[in-house]
Parts: sequence; C-alpha cells; structure tokens
Amino acid sequence: TNGVAGCCAKSTIAPLDRVKILLQAQNPHYKHLGVFATLKAVPKKEGFLGLYKGNGAMMIRIFPYGAIQFMAFDNYKKFLNTHLGISGHIHRLMAGSMAGMTAVICTYPLDVIRARLAFQVTGEHRYTGIRNAFQTIYLKEGGISGFYCGLTPTIIGMAPYAGFSFFTFGTLKTLGLTRFPELLGKPSLDNPDVLVLKTHVNLMCGGVAGAIAQTISYPLDVARRRMQLGASLSDFDKCCSLTKTLKHVYTQYGVKKGLYRGLSLNYIRCIPSQAVAFTTYEFMRQILHLN
Repeated sequence: TNGVAGCCAKSTIAPLDRVKILLQAQNPHYKHLGVFATLKAVPKKEGFLGLYKGNGAMMIRIFPYGAIQFMAFDNYKKFLNTHLGISGHIHRLMAGSMAGMTAVICTYPLDVIRARLAFQVTGEHRYTGIRNAFQTIYLKEGGISGFYCGLTPTIIGMAPYAGFSFFTFGTLKTLGLTRFPELLGKPSLDNPDVLVLKTHVNLMCGGVAGAIAQTISYPLDVARRRMQLGASLSDFDKCCSLTKTLKHVYTQYGVKKGLYRGLSLNYIRCIPSQAVAFTTYEFMRQILHLN
C-alpha cells in the first residue's frame, strides 16, 4: 500500500525534482535561470527525458521508503502509547519524526545516487547509470561512508519535517472532523459509525501539512543536496560539513538566491505529492480494514 502511495506521488513531480536539484546546487548550465525558465530549458538542452534524470533511483527508493515510514509510524505510535503512555498530539509528533528518520537512514544511499544522476547534464556525464554510480562512489569516495554525505542536515531537517507534517495532518483531520463533521466528513467504508475526511479535504490537509513543514526545513534541504553531490560540485571543498555548507551558500548567494533557491518549486511539488501520498494511504487503509 504505502509503496504505491509513494510511487503515485513521486512520479507526478519527477521533473520538478530534477529542476530543484539543478537550482539548489547552482548547476553552471542553468545557473542564471529561474524555476520556469529551467523547466523549459532542460527539454531543449537534454530532450524531454532529461526531465526524468535520476528518476529510476527515486522509484527504486520510494517503495522501501514509503513502506518503512508508514509502518514505522504506526508501530512507534503503538509503542509510545503502550510503553510510555503518551497519546494525542505529542505521540503523533514523536512517532512521525522517528518514522521519518528510520526511513531516511534505510534508503539514504539511493537518495545520494539519485541526486548525482539528476545533477548530470547531457554531454558531461560522470556516471552511466545507477549501478555505475554505486560502484564509482563506493570505490572513489571512501566506501559505505561515501553514501552518507549530507545525512546530518537530512536528519535534522527530517525531525521537524516528518513530525510536523504528520502532526499538522493529524491535527487538521481531528479539528475538521470535530468542528465540521457534516461538511468535511463522510462515513468510513468499513464502519459507517466512524467518520473519515472527504477525499478533497484529505488532499488539502496533506498539502498544507507538507507546505508548512518544507518551508521550515528548506535551507537544510539545500545543504543536504550540496553535500550529497560531493565531487560533482566545483566548490565541493567548501561543502564538507553542514555549517561550512550553509555558510558558503549564504556568503556566496545570499538567502533568497542561495538558502531558499527553488523554494517556490517546493510548494508546487509538495502539495500534490503530500496530498496524493496521504490520500492513497488513508484510502488503502480503509480498503484493507486497517482503521
């Protein structure tokens, strides 16, 4: 179920993700362009499929990622409830954060590979594909540790991101169903006495949750991408630790054109992505009677 939710969400926004990586890491070929100009320039320069570079690695990653995150969320929630007696908003926030971190750590090498492949521009390829990228990074960048560059900003950013999005989603859902049950709710498929959110409201809650959470952690996302790209960047030596990377991006490009470059893309991409993922998740849960 959850792998399907993730796949549906991610394939719709793959071109936006490629452009985001190019912008965040200031790719020299598209450095002078904004979001929409880059979206137009990529197919011209690299063909239509250029918009989907790195998408293979993302698809492979999304199945285990989605599955681990949602399974871990439910399990952590039960664990916190049973063993620590914590319930309500706090345990939703904690379980969300812990689930996010678990999923990220398990699938991180694929994220690094996907960033490297997406950053390549036709005519200047360092890697021929996923397997070649794996081998090259493993052999030339210090074995396993080469796949974990940028994990620090990812984990720091994940805590508020995963926690906050589940928290916001859960809170909006509870508020909506308590205050406006007739307007926003509909009976659950498997139990008419239980109210669930209407599909379009679910979409909206998922979208708002994603947008708020991503804004909070965006500069960390920029730092993560630069650190993941490692040797692919000309200024790699300045991006070897989180503080150095943030400092370098800030002094070199400033806040708007550096730390928050590509943020508008995040809103465009995270709203459908989050919404589809959460809605599919809720829908599948009902079909499989997991409520």
